[in-house]
Amino acid sequence: MNPADSEWVVLAVLGRTRGNRGEITAVPMSDKPERFENLRQVYLQTGTAPPRPAELESAWFHDRTLILKFQGIDSISDAETLIGAELRVPVSDRAALDEGEFYQSDLIGCEVVERASGRTVGHVIGYQDGGGSGLLEIEDGTLIPFVRRICVEIDPSARRIAVELPEGLRDLNRP
Repeated sequence: MNPADSEWVVLAVLGRTRGNRGEITAVPMSDKPERFENLRQVYLQTGTAPPRPAELESAWFHDRTLILKFQGIDSISDAETLIGAELRVPVSDRAALDEGEFYQSDLIGCEVVERASGRTVGHVIGYQDGGGSGLLEIEDGTLIPFVRRICVEIDPSARRIAVELPEGLRDLNRP
């Protein structure tokens, strides 16, 4: 299996080695730590090389740091080769979400429209995680807080987000 880049989901970025048995730290891209509990077949992407399959032996948290152990990676030297790699899975293997939750990647490309007028604000080209609420980045540089009172209708399958923008928001954060 070798999906195109748009068909992958990055679950974590591998950090530094830990211990002497091939363990490595990781920065999870999910706020659901249980996502890693039953994960086994994954793909590792390093640089421009195509993702390569890997089997995750175990995953656990130590002092809020995600620690991963891969099959066949049994020493510090082995683990050093993985530093900076992305841990990916095919989009089809993503975890199911609760009602009202969305994958950031599914928001990219959505048309943003003002609910009252139907006027197009633009298309989402990025998502900035700014702590509390994230920000939808629109192609003209506008940043829209991703909160329910502003983003009132979110339908990634229809590629559409209806918003009720507070007065002056568009002028406030334009470049």
